[in-house]
Amino acid sequence: MPEPHGFAYETHPNGTVHITHHHRPATILNGDRAARFLTEVTAGDPQLVMARWTGDYKRGNERTARSHPRNRG
Repeated sequence: MPEPHGFAYETHPNGTVHITHHHRPATILNGDRAARFLTEVTAGDPQLVMARWTGDYKRGNERTARSHPRNRG
C-alpha cells in the first residue's frame, strides 16, 4: 500500500483545524476532536495521521478485502 501524501492542515484562532488533500478541503475538526488530532499529529507520522482522520486510509485495500474468507460468496 502506498504511503499517504498530499495532506496539509491549518489551525485557526477559533480552535478549528482544516485538513486538505492536494489543496482541496478534506475535513474540518472542532473542539475536542481538533485537540485530539493536534496531539496525535505531533506524535506520529503527520501524513498517515491525516489520512486516517479523513478516512482516506481505506484506499488501496479493497482488493485484499475481497479475498477475505468473510467476504467470499
